[in-house]
Amino acid sequence: MEKKYINRLFDKELEFYLKSVGAIQIVGPKWCGKSRTAKRHAKTIIDLMKKKDRDQYVMLAKTAPEVLLGVGEKPILIDEWQVISFIWNSVKEAIDESGEFGQYILTGSVTDNAASKSLAGEENERHTGTGRIIKRMMRTMSLFESGDGDGSVSISDLRKGVFKGSFSDKDIKDYAFYICRGGWPLAIGCERDVALQQARTFYDGLVSEDIFSLRDVPLRKDETRAKKILRSYARNVATEAPNELIKADLRENGDEIDKDAFSRYLLSLKRLYVIEELEAWNPNLRSKTAIRAKNTRHFVDPSIAAVALDITPESIFSDMKTFGFLFESLVVRDLRIYCDTLRANVYHYRDKKDREADAVLTFADGAWALVEAKLGDEEEIKKASQKLIELASDVNQAEHPKPAFLMIVTAGKVAYKDDNGVYVVPLCCLKP
Repeated sequence: MEKKYINRLFDKELEFYLKSVGAIQIVGPKWCGKSRTAKRHAKTIIDLMKKKDRDQYVMLAKTAPEVLLGVGEKPILIDEWQVISFIWNSVKEAIDESGEFGQYILTGSVTDNAASKSLAGEENERHTGTGRIIKRMMRTMSLFESGDGDGSVSISDLRKGVFKGSFSDKDIKDYAFYICRGGWPLAIGCERDVALQQARTFYDGLVSEDIFSLRDVPLRKDETRAKKILRSYARNVATEAPNELIKADLRENGDEIDKDAFSRYLLSLKRLYVIEELEAWNPNLRSKTAIRAKNTRHFVDPSIAAVALDITPESIFSDMKTFGFLFESLVVRDLRIYCDTLRANVYHYRDKKDREADAVLTFADGAWALVEAKLGDEEEIKKASQKLIELASDVNQAEHPKPAFLMIVTAGKVAYKDDNGVYVVPLCCLKP
């Protein structure tokens, strides 16, 4: 029996873009729910995942793309469209000819590459889709979407200065489980062991097949090396660790990998939407303190790191430092999902004095907010609050010199505003 559909925040995004652009390209990791969400909004479905139908669709795309693109009522969904990525120009031309919005939905779990051949063996020079086709990323589920969070504190409200204290019934053990389970739709609502297995199954497929599947990123199939790379990357999650540090960790574990091969592994993981690094924020500083521009390492879902490190909801407590980094990654995942809904962006900030914000939220009108992630230790929260105050006072934005808000996201139970005016909010209380 098919599982009941769980409404996604992305549903509203998709509804909006189908009313405002010719086509939307939905990208993201396998199993995050792209196809199922897209099918709810499509009136005609071309499913390139089904082997029995794929050959005829590929042939039609090669010989008469205009027929394929007019096969039924619109919006037409082309699921796993990278199989026939050469059809991109035909999609653009069809949109140009009709001038209508909401014609096509393209979904895929691999970054398409204009210079590479499609799986159907064709290639062509791709025109830009600017103004006709918009690309949006869909991630795994946030705690608000999965029903684990109550959404009693809204980022949008905080942005307006509106806040009402609340209480979460979740504790640190719950967050240990959420990290290991991840936000995979198939895991939501399942019994514990079945839920935890979904991240493991995703990981097994990644290291045995997916990471080696990209035609234009040649990698010798080596499952053992793939596991070591993912494990070393996971050890450095939520840090700015340079490639050399990760490679040094690999050497300590008996794998001497050259620079080119290592870069290709990372490229493959990015192209599969497995790793999604957090870019550095670059504000103007009155103090003229130099900033660090390195990205922060993150997986698209923290459960991938947990599996790579062989961490369980119980064993995670044996290494609280790693727990803290994985919790930060969980917070970043949810903030990204919520900010997508708000047309906002998420960055990381650190200067050369090591003053840091785990996340910086920037809004379309230039407003910004600083966020720290802390498991819940009272003394750590107090220090983080003072640090955010000091950091915010040193940022000089021309139109928005003061942050819209400062927030510490915790694994605690109470949402409150501290004496510094900093919001302290359990992750399970947040929503867009």
